[in-house]
Amino acid sequence: MRTPSLADLQTAFRAHVLTGDAELLVDAAVSDRIPAAARLRVYRHHVFTSLSAALGTTFATVRGVVGDDFFAGMARAFITRSPPAGPVLSEYGAAFADFVAQWPAAAQLPYLADVARLDWALNVAYTAPDSPALTGAQLAAVPPDQLGDLRLEPRAGVSLLCSSYPVDRIWALNHGGDKETVDLDAGGVTLLVFPRDDDAGFASLDSAIAGLTTALAAGNALGGAVEQTMQHHPDLDVGAALGRLLSLGALAALDAAG
Repeated sequence: MRTPSLADLQTAFRAHVLTGDAELLVDAAVSDRIPAAARLRVYRHHVFTSLSAALGTTFATVRGVVGDDFFAGMARAFITRSPPAGPVLSEYGAAFADFVAQWPAAAQLPYLADVARLDWALNVAYTAPDSPALTGAQLAAVPPDQLGDLRLEPRAGVSLLCSSYPVDRIWALNHGGDKETVDLDAGGVTLLVFPRDDDAGFASLDSAIAGLTTALAAGNALGGAVEQTMQHHPDLDVGAALGRLLSLGALAALDAAG
């Protein structure tokens, strides 16, 4: 039997962490007092525990909805299927919401994937690089004849989440901000998720402002974005919409937006 190469051992170690298969590693490992198989079990347990804890922190609302035991099983299944691609745990979990949407055990909770999407969007906003927001004074300084060609980009970490469920109320219920039960038939919401000075937040947008935000995020100049939005929302109040986005610090400063 040939001596396994480093690549062989790395592949085997990854397989062991994800599946528990330790045959090649047990044969190759050098052990003194503690058997190699036991050492590998300890390490595997530590990896799953650490990654599950990281997911539980990022997806705290999901964990609050389903409970610790259910979440632990869901996290374990996700880790096995989608292990981290990098060392930064705050960046782990981008695919979790899609996993939740397809996981059979969560089929009776059709809103849960959107709750996970809100948790992830808040995580992205919280960890986004700091960048200045566009101010009203800065926008007012642009000559009127240049406004139509202005490109107003969302700040880093800003995103829109559209859900058929009241995920904002679900979030509030699980974070101490709402003590009443949530009516899942109350209707959906469109939420703007954005970074704040020391954390992240979200706010509900009406469909017209959400449409303008989407058009701006797609790279349209302001004039084109307004025209595109008004095809579906002819009652769009451009000034009020921009005022709302400015108040939330959702748009990048002009020097950052170019």
